Amino acid sequence: MARNIFKGLGVALITPFTSDGNVDYKSLTRLVEYQIDNGADFLCILATTSEAPCLSAEEKEKVKQLVIEVNRGRLPLLMGCGGNNTKAIVEELKNSDWRGIDGVLSVCPYYNKPSQEGLYQHFKAIAEASLLPVVLYNVPGRTGVNLKAETTVRLANDCENIIAIKEASGSLEQVDEIIKNKPARFDVISGDDALTFSMVASGAAGSISVIGNALPKEVSRMIRLEFNGEYEAARTIHHRFTELYSLLFIDGNPAGVKALLHEMGFIENVLRLPLVPTRITTLQKMTEILKTLKI
Repeated sequence: MARNIFKGLGVALITPFTSDGNVDYKSLTRLVEYQIDNGADFLCILATTSEAPCLSAEEKEKVKQLVIEVNRGRLPLLMGCGGNNTKAIVEELKNSDWRGIDGVLSVCPYYNKPSQEGLYQHFKAIAEASLLPVVLYNVPGRTGVNLKAETTVRLANDCENIIAIKEASGSLEQVDEIIKNKPARFDVISGDDALTFSMVASGAAGSISVIGNALPKEVSRMIRLEFNGEYEAARTIHHRFTELYSLLFIDGNPAGVKALLHEMGFIENVLRLPLVPTRITTLQKMTEILKTLKI
């Protein structure tokens, strides 16, 4: 029976671009090494934060292969594979080369707005088609539909290779309901940086983090402290970043974290339309916080 290996700090890896808009593979290599050297426990690639909808099939394949090659098996790799056409996802799962990838992250179908039974059947079909463990991804703010706790628990009980859910509903009550009723082998993973401290304290297995792109050492330390029951020390780290959590998302994701990484000297501050860089006022506030944190 499959069990979750995606625990601790997972980083939702961005895709850096050069000033002329091409994928910056050199900076991506540097970012992967930075995560590995600074406490990340696993990497999540080609999902929301990577701007995957704006990457070509060829670019996605090159990003995947580069991360696999740079990682060299050091961290588990979770890769996005989702959408609102169940048949197309099933075909992708059956026909793609998944060597070097350890699990699949699959988002709730967007735009269609399926019922809970439709969501159940969608993810059941994905689980049956996938040779890899599946992590569900619930983010109602992006998809327009909420995977309810009872549906999540039903999928966890009925599908042996559905091993976890990235929960970004914003509802701690929903998170608590899942954790209360889930099978022991199934985990909840935070999909919201601002709620990671609270979710881990409630029993979540870790986070798939945006802020971790820039600050993996600090975020991984916070999570590990919580795992060890050292909540006061962990809370101190959490409170250091409270304002930054909001600023990173106020102009959309990954605009905020890309601006932060640019200020830290990692990447060019470039996104692909329809996303645009964060506002100057937001960037100035983040820069001031960085100076205060001495990072």
